[in-house]
Amino acid sequence: MIDNLRGEAAQELIYAGEGGERLDTVVVHMLTSLSRTRVQTLIERGDILVNGHRAKASQKLAPGDVLLVKAAPNEQAGVLINKPVPPLDLLFEDEQILVVNKPTGIVVHPAPGHTGGTLLDVLLARDPTLIRAVHPDGGQRPGIVHRLDKDTSGILIVAKTPEALAHLAQQFQARTVIKRYLALVEGHLPVAEGAIEAPIGRDQRRRQRMTITAQHGRHAHTFFWVEREFSRFTLVRTQIVTGRTHQIRVHFAAIGHPVAGDRVYGRPQSPEPPRLFLHAAELHLTHPATGQKLEFRAALPSDLEDFLKTLS
Repeated sequence: MIDNLRGEAAQELIYAGEGGERLDTVVVHMLTSLSRTRVQTLIERGDILVNGHRAKASQKLAPGDVLLVKAAPNEQAGVLINKPVPPLDLLFEDEQILVVNKPTGIVVHPAPGHTGGTLLDVLLARDPTLIRAVHPDGGQRPGIVHRLDKDTSGILIVAKTPEALAHLAQQFQARTVIKRYLALVEGHLPVAEGAIEAPIGRDQRRRQRMTITAQHGRHAHTFFWVEREFSRFTLVRTQIVTGRTHQIRVHFAAIGHPVAGDRVYGRPQSPEPPRLFLHAAELHLTHPATGQKLEFRAALPSDLEDFLKTLS
């Protein structure tokens, strides 16, 4: 959608879409820190111009239209383009999808409290055409099919076209995508392999947390296999059938074996890993265009691998 971006006091965006998109919709997609209401207010007071002229929020854009956006500095910080692009650990890329090994400490997409500096920011700065990869039914998170927690590292697939996004979404909904993680949990599990099946929902008293709840929860199913035991910890490989928020962390905490380094669902331990010990290690799915079976693997990051060595 955006072909170029330059300027300091104001942001100049050159629309490179096929045409026919509303002005407010385009700006909301590009400036993640601005709500649709805020964008419409800026348009009404003349702080968003099209080809140097005031416009209505409903104005349909044509290829080559120049948008000049004047917003407060904290709002400009939400621009998805023209940011320094940190190196990406790409595992695969073609015209339909890309697969990235996400580092820890980065949020996948903008959300309340995280309006900039996300993985989606980086991806859009690298390839602005990704903005077109939205679901036909709508949505403002182009390319994003699934998420990983901020502190979870590992494999994440991103769609580059609307068709790929819709096809991948169907696979996740049908639960044909295989997602396996490596987690270090506290203590020793009573069995070498097993399953945890318990509904997960929002904690009604602490809204930032999830919890096991039959009243407000949704079905959640996690398989696990013991990989290696240490004196105070166990390394497990897990496979989630469902994809609930914080699913692995909540399920293992519920059976008394929280993930090591989890400050939300666990407790301080000694020794303690440098961060949450949870890594998305495997992803199996079908290519949305060719139908080819794809398998991706990402080894444990060095910080987690080094911590295991201290336990040996």
